[in-house]
Amino acid sequence: MTHRRRVEVFTAGCPVCDEAVNLVKGLACESCEVIVYDLNEPCESRECLEKVKTYGIKRVPAVVVDGRLADCCVADPVTAEGLRAAGIGTS
Repeated sequence: MTHRRRVEVFTAGCPVCDEAVNLVKGLACESCEVIVYDLNEPCESRECLEKVKTYGIKRVPAVVVDGRLADCCVADPVTAEGLRAAGIGTS
């Protein structure tokens, strides 16, 4: 049994965020479980807003892989190279 990589994408529902979501989904492999949180419409439990605090997200779009904010999302735009470095798309 292989480890399923949990990929959480935090967005504001904007076109830039949509590009990041499409990039993540395009790179994701069978081992990736992609979950998208639109912070403009927070989840009923408000869990997604708590995750923003827990992960230290300061801007969106942001991608968290297995509970760790991807380095490419700390200060730079979301890139394919940064997502691959975080493990997305690799079994």
